Amino acid sequence: MAITWESFWKVTLRLLEGFETTCLIFALTLVLALPLGLVISFGSMSKFKPLAYVTKVFVWIIRGVPLMLQIFVVFYVPRLMWHAALFTRFNAVIVAFVINYACYFSEIYRGGIESISKGQYEAGQVLGMTKSQIFFRVVLMQVVKRILAPMSNEVITLVKDTALARVIMVAEILKVAEEFASTSALIWPTFYTAVFYLVSVGLLTLLFGYIEKKLSYYRV
Repeated sequence: MAITWESFWKVTLRLLEGFETTCLIFALTLVLALPLGLVISFGSMSKFKPLAYVTKVFVWIIRGVPLMLQIFVVFYVPRLMWHAALFTRFNAVIVAFVINYACYFSEIYRGGIESISKGQYEAGQVLGMTKSQIFFRVVLMQVVKRILAPMSNEVITLVKDTALARVIMVAEILKVAEEFASTSALIWPTFYTAVFYLVSVGLLTLLFGYIEKKLSYYRV
């Protein structure tokens, strides 16, 4: 079927609706997973061994199981075990994404925090600073500088991983494109979605590049 301006505009508007869902999954995952990842990293670094052990095992499991399977577990397991739905399809996606990315972020945080020399903590204590003051005033920005590159890779990966939401019929952009293929025999919308992903990744790349330049005065 030939691509006409009318069909192109119709497909674009419909894909934009799906892209709105994609952006919502992306934004909610970041907003919730970034702070949760920091909490998990503190748990894995805890001097209380049982907490550190349980946290590390949890992170190992989440990182070792495909995200698609985690989405299935969150959405379908409650239905199989208790014959009840704990989450809507969209909410199940958000829960699975947040837990998954929080665990990946936690390892990035942990690596950044542990890379700071103990001498800086000791110097802060000599100056009479509390542990929280040392972390937020001395350590935090150095950690941000060090983890920016791996964190940017995870964030960009998240943009593409949002496509996994379609496995439980959440109408993100790729699912909408697949609907055109099944109902109207239109294949080109599937390839057209690449434009949306490329623009998103391009903007994020520029944003992280800008942040990296702003933090360049932190020599680490």
